[in-house]
Order: sequence, then structure tokens, then C-alpha cells
Amino acid sequence: MNVDPPSGSRGSQPPSRAQGFWHVERHTQNCVRPGAGGGRPVSTWVTVDTMDMSEISVRVLDESDWSLYRDIRLRALTESPRSFTATLADEADRDEQFWRDRMTRSYRLLAERGELPQGIVSLGPDEQDPAQAEVFGLYVVPEARSTGVSWRLVEAAADLAIQAGYTQLYYWVGTDNARAIGFGKNFGFLTTDRRRPAHPSDFHQGEDEIAMVLGLEPDTTSAPNPTSGKAATREGPIS
Repeated sequence: MNVDPPSGSRGSQPPSRAQGFWHVERHTQNCVRPGAGGGRPVSTWVTVDTMDMSEISVRVLDESDWSLYRDIRLRALTESPRSFTATLADEADRDEQFWRDRMTRSYRLLAERGELPQGIVSLGPDEQDPAQAEVFGLYVVPEARSTGVSWRLVEAAADLAIQAGYTQLYYWVGTDNARAIGFGKNFGFLTTDRRRPAHPSDFHQGEDEIAMVLGLEPDTTSAPNPTSGKAATREGPIS
């Protein structure tokens, strides 16, 4: 998985409105994907005003966005093959129905700056514990790395998981991927004893993955976030 290193940490002070702030807008869309208790139709938008006044938004794609998702997914497999268990050869020649089906199996979140895609991440039930959620397929385009896009994508996925009724969020990373593990820890994920073999591709022969977990229960000791009306349990970089 591609992660861009955060420039902030959970222990730093919340950003002021002059520095930048979270604005979270939620609306319901006409689709249902797996969620705790059967799931419910939910779409989440997260807009961030950064110090340079550029805007990053994160939205949930629906089935009609299948070609947009396909294009950035294939770009991810082309540019960062070691970051994924699937390969370009696995997916490059798939037909439209394959991509439409994929859109309905899990939530697909897209980060954009204006109309330019900046990254993607997916959210769905954990493979071993479907009552809990898993975030996977994280990718940021090269020109947007080190700008906090990864953080915003995972933040939006965690918020969506809470809306869907999940209480834990899993994040599987390669045991030798120190950068991804460091990103997860900085975000608030904890390492667990769960392990699984990586997909047997040319890049992952003999490798294992480790599960990291994030509790999604509200932290009542956190300072309130004035822009969302709920406790701010995680804090990402300003830019």
C-alpha cells in the first residue's frame, strides 16, 4: 500500500481555523453495500482546506463510477506493483461487469483535488471477522504523495465504518513494510497477533501480512471538533 508520511501526529494540538480544518458532510445515496447488521446506504464527503488553500475531497463512488475506479486502480497496479497482492495481469483485461461487481461489493473512496484523482482506498467487512471492517487497497498518485492524502482517505474510511455500525477497523500490511506499519501506528492502529500469507504473486512469494486494528468507539476524553459536532479521535496533517 502507498502511504504518504503525515506531517502531524495524534499528540499534537488540533489545527485552528486559520491553519486548516475538517468539514464533514454526509448524505445518503441509493445503494447498499455490506455493513454491520446488513449495512445501509451511506455516502461520506470530507473536504479539507489546507494552508495553501487547495482543496482535497473524499467521496464514495457508486456503480456508475466503475470506469473512474478502474482507471486509477490499474494505474496503481502499474506504478506500485509491490504495494498490492493483485497484479496488473490479473485485472487489466477484465470486462465492464467485473468492475461493476467490484463497486457493489465494498465501498470505494476516491480522493480528488478539484477534478483530479489523488488516491483511492476501499472499505469492506473483514475477511475473518465480517462483523468488523477492513480498509484496503490504499493508493496515492505519485504527484500527491507527502501531502496527507493517505491520511484523509483512511480518516474518511474510518468515519464511514462508524456510520455503518462497525466498532473496529482492520488494516493489513506486509510484515516487512515498515513505512505502512509506521503510518498505521501514527494514525492510531495497534498491531495484533493476526497473520496471514500474502497473495502468492511474483512480488510476495513467502511474505506474510500483519493485521493492525483501530478501535472506532468514541473517545469521550478528546477535545470536540467544532466542524463536525463529535469527538475528534484522530488528527491528520495540515497539508
